[in-house]
Amino acid sequence: MTSPLISVATLQSWVATQRPMVLFDTSFDLMDPHKGPNGYAEVHIAGARYANLNEVLSAHSAEEAVNGGRHPLPRRDIFAAWLGSQGVANDTDVVVYDRNGVNYAGRLWWMLRWCGHSNVKVLDGGLQAWIAAGGATASGPTPATQATAYLLRPSLADLRLTADVAAQLGQAGQTILDARATPRFKGEVEPMDPVAGHIPGALNRPFAMNIGADGLFKPASQLREEFETLLAGRDPASVVHHCGSGVSAVPNILAMEVAGLGSTALYAGSWSEWCTTPGLPCAKG
Repeated sequence: MTSPLISVATLQSWVATQRPMVLFDTSFDLMDPHKGPNGYAEVHIAGARYANLNEVLSAHSAEEAVNGGRHPLPRRDIFAAWLGSQGVANDTDVVVYDRNGVNYAGRLWWMLRWCGHSNVKVLDGGLQAWIAAGGATASGPTPATQATAYLLRPSLADLRLTADVAAQLGQAGQTILDARATPRFKGEVEPMDPVAGHIPGALNRPFAMNIGADGLFKPASQLREEFETLLAGRDPASVVHHCGSGVSAVPNILAMEVAGLGSTALYAGSWSEWCTTPGLPCAKG
């Protein structure tokens, strides 16, 4: 398995050789939905387009949604139509980034793979690393582009729904990994959802733990050691990731791939859907 990441140096070489690709800036802020698009308008990698978590990477109605929760996935056909409108074809190289520790870039990376798109990379270090290396930037609105057709292909990502997770709860074949901050996992605080706590039996790995002091993903060997310690003998292939709404869980999926532990599943509805589904158990501590 090749790394899902691309370094600033490699992206700079792609730009220098005018390699055809589409860049997406997914910067966002859950507490201030205007902060992401405003930040993009102020500065972004030259040529990058903007993908808004609320407007594009989440469904707008139950009819459009695949799952529940605060940020439900849109149906694949709806997302594919948007990809085509952005000039993304099935063979297009795509690079995604944000300025939030890949919290939101991971969402678009995962959704592209969910649609069967293998040519997608996450910029390691995001916008900050690009600027620090002297990469070209721009400001202003998303540039116009020529639309194309995007045809759905078999998924390259493993999506789990609430019924799937509930059916395997407590079974050895499923290891639930929660990416939320530890106080939220323990149920000590809950700023967004109506119930505090976590799915019974879940392990906790806050997504920010994957990033080193330099703003880059930790080395593969270090990530592997950390995940293997957390799993304590559990099969990495059994891992199902979740968070509050299926967004910040993806950095853990990325990190496990970087670590060479394989491709793992996403419970996209996450805690926001689980805790509002009648009859499902919740735990604290």
